[in-house]
Amino acid sequence: MRLDDEQESSHFEVQDGRGGGGFGSGGLGMLLPLIGSRFGCGGIVVVLVIMVVMGMNPLSLLGGGGGGQQVQTERPSTAELTDVQRTSLKVLGSTERRWADIFRAQGQTYPPPTLVFYSQNGQSGCGAAMSAMGPFYCPADQRIYLDTDFFREMETRFNAPGDFPIGYIIAHEVGHHIQTITGEADRIRKAQQRVSEAQGNALQVKMELQADCYAGVWAARDENLMEPGDLEEGMRAAQAIGDDTLQKAAGRRPVPESFTHGSSAQRMEWLRKGLSTGDPTQCNTFGGAI
Repeated sequence: MRLDDEQESSHFEVQDGRGGGGFGSGGLGMLLPLIGSRFGCGGIVVVLVIMVVMGMNPLSLLGGGGGGQQVQTERPSTAELTDVQRTSLKVLGSTERRWADIFRAQGQTYPPPTLVFYSQNGQSGCGAAMSAMGPFYCPADQRIYLDTDFFREMETRFNAPGDFPIGYIIAHEVGHHIQTITGEADRIRKAQQRVSEAQGNALQVKMELQADCYAGVWAARDENLMEPGDLEEGMRAAQAIGDDTLQKAAGRRPVPESFTHGSSAQRMEWLRKGLSTGDPTQCNTFGGAI
């Protein structure tokens, strides 16, 4: 991506919660529902397994870890940030300008989200944040939570190197912000409460695919952003984090009814649609079904 001329967003915070001891008495009540809503019941199991592998006590989620986590939130100068954090803020700044243009054309004002950097452990308006959860958007405080070590995982674990995956991941979470401020997310959450778990998962998949499409719209609208090879990097990243690919990598048979983010083919399809059209109205993954 050509980011040298992009202005960094000023909407960011840095949390330092590495010195905390556990997640406090409300940890389980806040953390597990968030994981479940983002990744399904299987996601809760994965996080608990990762905690054991890392030598962490899963019972600390119940609040028996001896005191709450101490999280400090700061606003350092961008000069104090790491290279990948500054790159992330350039991406966020680009999304702010592109979506502001889209909203302005509709006679509306775009309220940008805030990007919160944390390492290992943090705290969000939706509860505790853990690096094992991956990047996520919290609608309660309209913030994106990111442990930038995830990008190293994209390169080493998911074989999706390059800088465009950074843009794709952040723009995807911005897509969830768009769904929140337009009321789309609330409409889908209410619909999920009326249907079965499998049907609820299918609606969640459509939300995630729409966010993928919105990420493509952002990239298509920034004419100076894309470089040769970026499209291939984006498709490789979308393929790597499809539910079927992740389930196969975990030694499991893919079960479409359990998907919460979409198959690799679906994620690639909708990212490509956003990139090819640059039109958010083409990102209707729901097809008028609800």
